[in-house]
Amino acid sequence: MFYRLSGIHHTRYAAARQLWPIPADRWQVAVLLALAVLAPVLFSPFYLLSYLLPWLIFSAAALSLTLLMGIAGQLHFGFAAVMAIGAYSGIHLVRLGLPFELALLGAGGVAALIGTVFGAAALRVKGLYLVMATLAMQYLVDWVIINVPAISGGAQATLQAPSTTFLFVPLASGAARYYVALLWVLFVTLLLLNIKRSAVGRALVAVRDKDYAAAVIGIHVVRFKLVAFFTSSFLGGVTGAILAFCYYQAVTPEQFTFNVSVQLVAMVLVGGLGSVIGAYLGAGFVLLVPIVLTNLVVGLNDLGWLTASTNLLSHIPLMIYGVLIIGFLLLEPLGLGKIYDNIRNYLLVWPFRHYDL
Repeated sequence: MFYRLSGIHHTRYAAARQLWPIPADRWQVAVLLALAVLAPVLFSPFYLLSYLLPWLIFSAAALSLTLLMGIAGQLHFGFAAVMAIGAYSGIHLVRLGLPFELALLGAGGVAALIGTVFGAAALRVKGLYLVMATLAMQYLVDWVIINVPAISGGAQATLQAPSTTFLFVPLASGAARYYVALLWVLFVTLLLLNIKRSAVGRALVAVRDKDYAAAVIGIHVVRFKLVAFFTSSFLGGVTGAILAFCYYQAVTPEQFTFNVSVQLVAMVLVGGLGSVIGAYLGAGFVLLVPIVLTNLVVGLNDLGWLTASTNLLSHIPLMIYGVLIIGFLLLEPLGLGKIYDNIRNYLLVWPFRHYDL
């Protein structure tokens, strides 16, 4: 078996602390990265833009929320509002003449400032009380977007994303927009992987587990909570701008409602709190599984293997989807990322039965 710890001897701390110390992990990452780079060649434009592109963007959004909920332990049920701030800010900044690269930074900065203001509630409350504070942000941002025409153009208006370039490459083709999303999700992934093994990441975990105990050992709880909200909101704002320019190519108030916030929380929970690979798996599960189930039910109905009314056919995928979520959570409450980790740990010692590192 190639998936083995036997024969791997780390003689330097740098080798033991690298992101992927096992050669099999490095090979997997290299293969997945090669597939991601070659995706515009391997997949048709329909699958590239309708499935892979939104999956990458929402994976970046789930990773941004994972930093806040999974690593720092701060609940947030208004993350769609953070992305909305980034989306509208990015479009207005490009319309003012800023390059797309600077507009992304500006969108992230505006989202980070507003998100940190509402996140300041975490300095005094936690749990369900913090959820209420973030819900207030969601509904307040929704109200402002709908009722301030200078931002959105009106309740029923659609704000078109202007034509722009990224690193002097026009974002006119689907492949160009896909690579922008790929670069961003890779950046967020590497950022989270390095944060988790840094002093900042360990401090955030300490705040998540017991904030008063973290304060006792010298961790500035207020500072690190604000850092978590600022960083997560910045990443979410940039992701919202990329979602507007690369996928929707326009923004409307309906694209960032409370339902989207619930979906983002579901991605993090189903994937696994604090798990980087779980954010990818959770985003894929929430976004793609309903589509696959719908196509499967329609196909079975066309073949005559499933006879039901049109109303029932439209609800069968949702029922199966709900059963799958419950089944996954019963099988492994820590999410899909933990299931992957269990399989990986089993392969490390196969054919033996015990895993101990």
